[in-house]
Amino acid sequence: MRVTRADSAPTYDPPLHRGVTALRLQGLEAGLTNRFWVGLSRYGPDGMADMAPTVEETVYIVLSGELVVSVDEGDVTLRALDSAHLPKGTVRRVANRSGQEATLLVAIALPPEATP
Repeated sequence: MRVTRADSAPTYDPPLHRGVTALRLQGLEAGLTNRFWVGLSRYGPDGMADMAPTVEETVYIVLSGELVVSVDEGDVTLRALDSAHLPKGTVRRVANRSGQEATLLVAIALPPEATP
C-alpha cells in the first residue's frame, strides 16, 4: 500500500485551468499506478477549466461546493457527491459559478502505452 498524505501531495498545473489549484493524490508524480491517476482540484470562485477534450476516460466527483460541467449536450450542475463520467475525447468545460470554493476529485485513465 502507498499512502499519499494531503499535506505532502505533489502539486501540478493542469493545462487550460485558471483559478484552480491541483494535487496529485495517486499516480504519476505521486507514485506508480497501473491504469489511472487520481487528483484533487480546488476551484476558487470563478475558477475554470477551458473547453477542451478529455485526453483519456475521466471521472469527476464533486466533494464540496458546486461546479458546472458543459459538454455538447448542454450544461449540468454537479453538487457534493455528484459524479460524472466523460469518455475519452469528450469536449468539456468546468466552471465554478457559485462564488464559493469547490473541490473536485478527478480520476483519469492512463494512456494504453503507459499501462504495464
